[in-house]
Amino acid sequence: MTLEVTTDPARLDVGLVHRWLSEDAYWALGRSLEVMERAVAGSLSFVALDDDRQVGYARVVTDRATFAWLCDVYVAREARGQGVGKALVAAVDATLTDLGVRRTLLATEDAHALYTPVGFEPLTDVHRWLIRTRAT
Repeated sequence: MTLEVTTDPARLDVGLVHRWLSEDAYWALGRSLEVMERAVAGSLSFVALDDDRQVGYARVVTDRATFAWLCDVYVAREARGQGVGKALVAAVDATLTDLGVRRTLLATEDAHALYTPVGFEPLTDVHRWLIRTRAT
């Protein structure tokens, strides 16, 4: 595998990412293409490519100064176990470090081992964090 990670929007296949997430990602099942397009437009997208074939995706919602939320990390089924997720997370980490972003948040049910090596850890002061969830 010849892996490249880029933030170039011209290299992103939004339709493919939409299919991956809306059909195969527990957190985004049924997400509409229109919602995906709006999410991409308001975010910094990372595309993992193997010889120009898109094999992974990660999205970061950020002000590019103080805060970021890492989300929608997905690796194509045929590319799993080949370091794509690690490369995406490393590229996100490097980019946010270069921007000076000090706090990055994410949520995962099952991929803690992907994120802890780059410094993610469970919230220790959960009493400070609040969430509001709206019905869709």
